[in-house]
This record gives sequence, structure tokens and C-alpha cells, in this order.
Amino acid sequence: MNLSEYIRNIEDFPKTGVHFKDITPLLANSEATDSCIRQLLALVGTQKIDKVVAIESRGFFFGTLLAQKLNAGFIPIRKPGKLPYKTLKEPYELEYGMDALEIHEDAIKKGERVLLHDDVLATGGTARAACNLIENLGGVIVQCNFLIELEFLDGIKKLQSHTVKSLLKY
Repeated sequence: MNLSEYIRNIEDFPKTGVHFKDITPLLANSEATDSCIRQLLALVGTQKIDKVVAIESRGFFFGTLLAQKLNAGFIPIRKPGKLPYKTLKEPYELEYGMDALEIHEDAIKKGERVLLHDDVLATGGTARAACNLIENLGGVIVQCNFLIELEFLDGIKKLQSHTVKSLLKY
């Protein structure tokens, strides 16, 4: 199934000049969602995964499904103040300022094999911050998976030390 048929382009969202890739049509179609999860699993192959870590919030859609199919635990990475237990925090730069991500400090045990998942790889700042959190807890990042990679933003350069795979490239 060609998943790009289920990605809607929204011009000037969330600000002027941005071409937002909207995955809600894909989520609204059960066959497309099923095909997407099968294709994401194929990117992982037979690698052993202990935890799937997904980034708030759109990463959660397929991150939980991947964890279930891989018989792995699911770990959310969220914006500051949204996780109820003790957390590790990682600040990162955006084109327009600073932000941060957090993970529970007991989410990953040293040596656990981790699949990082998010919906879009853009500039790479968010994914790099997530990788730092995982590695600071002792996790071994097996692979970084994305539904969409926006190649023109060169986000993959911030993840050069990791295997990065995506289903769709724009």
C-alpha cells in the first residue's frame, strides 16, 4: 500500500511557510494503519527490542502498536511537567527557541535494546534529545524509526551515530 496517499499536506501550518504533513487521514483508515505498522515492523526486521520509546505526541500512535507487536515495553518521552514520576530532562534547540523533553528515570535499564520511534524526522533536534535521554539511562539504541523523513531539513545529520529508517521521504 502506498502510504503517501494517506498523508495530507497542509500549507502554512503551524506557521507561514511550513508545509505540514498531516497523518490523520492515515490514522482514520484501518487498512492504511495496518499496512503502516507492518511496514514499520519490516524496518526493524528480526532485531531484538526490549523497549520502544516514542516521542510526544504523534509518535505514540504507532509507538504503542510497535511495542505490542515486538513484545516490548512502551516508554513515552514527553514535554516537561507531563510525567508523574522522577524524570531526566534534556533541553534542545528549535529554529525559534528552546524546548525540552523528559523521560522517567527508571524507564530503561542499562543495556536494554531500544527502538526510538516518531512520526516525522525534521531538523533532528527532538530526536537527538530523545537519543540523549535513552543513552543517559544506559539504553542501547538499535534503530531510530520514522514514518516520514523531511530530507531537505537534514535532520538525519544529528543522528549520524545511529541507524535511521523511515517509510516516506519528502
